[in-house]
Amino acid sequence: MKEILQRIEGALGGRYAAAELESIKKALCLEYLGISAVSFYTKENVSADTAKLDKALERLAAGEPLQYVIGSTPFCGLTFKVDGRVLIPRPETAELVDWVAQDAAQSGALLDVGTGSGCIAISLAHRLPGWKVQGWDISEGALEVARENSRLNGTEVEFRKVDILNASVDSRFDVIVSNPPYVMESEKAQMEDTVLDYEPHLALFVSDSDPLLFYKAIAAFGHRNLNAGGKLYFEINPLLVEEMKDMLMGAGYRDVQVRNDIFGKPRMIKAIL
Repeated sequence: MKEILQRIEGALGGRYAAAELESIKKALCLEYLGISAVSFYTKENVSADTAKLDKALERLAAGEPLQYVIGSTPFCGLTFKVDGRVLIPRPETAELVDWVAQDAAQSGALLDVGTGSGCIAISLAHRLPGWKVQGWDISEGALEVARENSRLNGTEVEFRKVDILNASVDSRFDVIVSNPPYVMESEKAQMEDTVLDYEPHLALFVSDSDPLLFYKAIAAFGHRNLNAGGKLYFEINPLLVEEMKDMLMGAGYRDVQVRNDIFGKPRMIKAIL
């Protein structure tokens, strides 16, 4: 075990801080060496084929995110497959899921716009068994990942290829939730290379000239398709909080609320039709 840990440190020590490296070492050993968490912490000797581990180290050393290398990530108590077709679910998004679930009635119809890996739709379907849940995305690759995740997590979510910027679907919903592209192009300079080089830009970025593009489209769709008293939830760019509130109120929504994420940034917004 010590030799394997030294191999990991030698390959990745210059790229990752000590705390992150320790987490990566544990994830790699559990994934590729077939050991238990106890064996990892007690540093027991193991006998294993390390070829897959070495390949994983090559990818990590090149900057690829751990979640893509392993091929999965935990989210809201479930496990989701992820690859370069979808964003890696973040803790902030789990907070959005919690907010929606805590507010939800016993039953209803819910739509997740820009579903990606399906993490929001599937997590809510798992927590709200009385609800009918749909997930929409423009990317067929993302929808393939989402459908597989739904199957693996035992949920019945209807996934559809829909472009929300040109949506003419006539369906009624009680809740619409979305984590749409909201990072402005001008923010790229502050982002990590692991995100810029590997995660899908289609799901991340929006033009500085119209940063609320997707929010406005979803709000307009919600105005046509939400039932009376229906709720709209968004994950948002903290730089655009006031613009979001003004847009939602101007679009006919009321009781607009903003919540901070675990890092103290305004990251979620809710409005009622």
